[in-house]
Amino acid sequence: MARVSHAETAEAPDRLGARVLTACDAVGAYIEAWGFRAIHGRVWTLLALRSTPMPQAEIAETLGVSRSMVSLAVGELTHYGLVRAVGEHRNAPYEACLDVWPTITDVLRSREWMLVERARVAFEGALAEAVEARAAGRPIPYDIDRLRLLLRMAEFAQVVLRAVMTVRMPRNLDTFSHWLGRAGRVLDHVQALLPD
Repeated sequence: MARVSHAETAEAPDRLGARVLTACDAVGAYIEAWGFRAIHGRVWTLLALRSTPMPQAEIAETLGVSRSMVSLAVGELTHYGLVRAVGEHRNAPYEACLDVWPTITDVLRSREWMLVERARVAFEGALAEAVEARAAGRPIPYDIDRLRLLLRMAEFAQVVLRAVMTVRMPRNLDTFSHWLGRAGRVLDHVQALLPD
């Protein structure tokens, strides 16, 4: 049996910690692209990956940010139901809530849905005007079929968003793995129905 030196065992946690911080940064960058602050994703990911709750001071030290930044992020994440304090005392540690789906669907409903709806209404109005102008014999410089196509694309985007928003995500890892496999098979079937 090979012996592991003290230097190797001391280095392993540091390498793991660096990998975890890379994951925190990646999630932070992802949610920042959605228009949120990266610190929210970094804090949530760190707490989600930890096996035990963490106090804010330790979160700040681990992420290399100020305590005030962590305090603000934790307050906002708590408001959205994404983290919770474990205990009632002032310096209670925090843990991540892994059921993030309700928060994601709220964002989709309040932002993405409304953006697509705005485009759909605009295409619908332009199409109605174009059809009316053509019926009245006025020349129109726009392609009615393309207006219809863009309207249908916006409607399809809403169908997809509605389907995503009504999905109920499983709450434990085993059920989620099974659900993910089934969802993958459904998507493969849908893709097979689409034209090339």
